[in-house]
Amino acid sequence: MSLTTSTTGPEEARAPSAAKTAVPAGPRRMPGPGRILLIAALAVATGYFLLPVYWLVVAATKSTGKLYGSNGLWFDSPQLLDNLGKILTYDDHVYPQWVLNSLLYAGVGALLATVLAAAAGFALAKYRFRGREAAFKAVLAGVLLPHTALALPLYLLFNEIGLTNTYWSVLIPGVVSPFGVYLCRIYAESAVEDTLLEAARVDGANEGRIFFGLVLRIMSPALVTVFLFQFVGIWNNYFLPLVMLSDDRKYPVTLGLTTWQTAADRLPELVQYTIGGAFLSVIPLAVAMLVLQRYWRTGLTEGSIKG
Repeated sequence: MSLTTSTTGPEEARAPSAAKTAVPAGPRRMPGPGRILLIAALAVATGYFLLPVYWLVVAATKSTGKLYGSNGLWFDSPQLLDNLGKILTYDDHVYPQWVLNSLLYAGVGALLATVLAAAAGFALAKYRFRGREAAFKAVLAGVLLPHTALALPLYLLFNEIGLTNTYWSVLIPGVVSPFGVYLCRIYAESAVEDTLLEAARVDGANEGRIFFGLVLRIMSPALVTVFLFQFVGIWNNYFLPLVMLSDDRKYPVTLGLTTWQTAADRLPELVQYTIGGAFLSVIPLAVAMLVLQRYWRTGLTEGSIKG
């Protein structure tokens, strides 16, 4: 009996098994009727939401006369830069002042609201104290209250303390976000591990350092959501500034554009200024969405690999 020794290397030994497991690519399947209907429905919905934006872009390039005498969905003698120059310089540069006011109200208000919502949501999720559930139910009740119903009581309150017709009268209500507290509590319960908090306390970290150095990073996807919701809500808020403010130099851009639209009966050029101003007012919201959306993707990726 003779013994033979195989000289096959590991690469050669794995080659047959790899060949056995390889499956030839078959013909590409066509999407089913259900998938085609879904894609068509999404395309229609996308067009429905983008069509007003497209019209706004087109209308912002036209003169006042061309707004009514040309096709509303196509460019005709575009003069966008000339229109924007007139908007920015009209009435002693009042439009840039409105934009700065809106950035103050929405940016600072949304930032403070996000931090407060994160702190409140984290405390309601991870600390045990008497009345915790009652406080959370009160927050839920605040979610159900419409902002317009609170405008008049807030005006009476601020009038008593002399804060009406000030920046504070619009900024202070914006730092409260019941929905943000609710979202942060739900997210903190699932994302912030109790063992991680205990390990940080054992290492000597105090509660402030744990919250600002650890918890805020873990909750960043939820905080981005809260910030954007609050930013858009404050930016588009119309009724509260209308009630609180009487000085047009303190108006946000939404209220300022409404005053232009109201005065368009006397000054027809304000129709074009209103449309161009609305076009400019959309840009900060689009920039905020594009800049912050990567944090959403990061949060989704972290959730998919968490084991």
